[in-house]
Amino acid sequence: MSEPSPITVPAGIPALEAAAEAPVLEQPEVLVITGMSGAGRTRAAAVLEDLGWYVVDNLPAQMLTHLVGMLTSGPVGTGARRLAAVIDVRGREYFAALTGVIDHLQGTGVELRVLFLDASDEVLVRRFEQVRRPHPLQADGRILDGIARERALLAELRERADTVIDTSDLNVHDLARVVRAGVASPADEVLHLSVVSFGFKYGIPLDADHVVDVRFLSNPYWITELRHLSGRDAPVRDYVLGLPGATTFVERYVDALEPVLAGYVHEEKRYATIAVGCTGGKHRSVAISEAIGARLRERGHRVQVTARDLGKE
Repeated sequence: MSEPSPITVPAGIPALEAAAEAPVLEQPEVLVITGMSGAGRTRAAAVLEDLGWYVVDNLPAQMLTHLVGMLTSGPVGTGARRLAAVIDVRGREYFAALTGVIDHLQGTGVELRVLFLDASDEVLVRRFEQVRRPHPLQADGRILDGIARERALLAELRERADTVIDTSDLNVHDLARVVRAGVASPADEVLHLSVVSFGFKYGIPLDADHVVDVRFLSNPYWITELRHLSGRDAPVRDYVLGLPGATTFVERYVDALEPVLAGYVHEEKRYATIAVGCTGGKHRSVAISEAIGARLRERGHRVQVTARDLGKE
């Protein structure tokens, strides 16, 4: 495959001129989000932002070339590698240049795709009436007049789009799933879990999705040689996990979590917090949270374990 051509930038803009002089890096992945007003462009952009894409909304078409040029320049390892730009008729006269900009970027070797969102006229009218906003091309006419003008402007772009999504029968969650299915990599589908140990006497973490109470286990605090240690120290960890029912509880709790975590992924919830509490958040909760985190990692989940109240008196 031939080397991609460098992306030119206009003279007279210092930041862009400096970027143009830097070594050209690997071309980023670029997704242009366009389509009918009211068809869900904003929701699609939010989904991509949650996936770690660098998202720009209502970008003038001509600026896309400059933005891609900036992302492909600079020190290795810096800058966004996945760019999503929402470009639509809100750009008025600038929007007419979009087809030419797409042709230019694809000709330079940029991996660029076009996602087009559409919906029936009836659904679009209903959505505009619900939010009580005019269509951007409505002017002094009716909403349907603006929709008709927009369809005429977008006809060619819709034909050449890589993906067309009809959102007429999709709610916001359905749309998110469809967008994810079209652009997400396997790494994007991983649920991010935080397992946080805490002490009940300091309060339950505000962001907890699940609260686990391990005060049913004997407290190492009352053992003199263990009191000054924490659940991260081997003597305390071995003591806690050696108590009757401790490892059984960890295994069965993680088993019970599996359908819950699968449901979170299906419902577009990508972050969850499991709070594990004991009296002071130093011994039992720390040891059990580490054990739960280890079991979850063994099952392929991305897990971060923290001890919120460790070190408190």
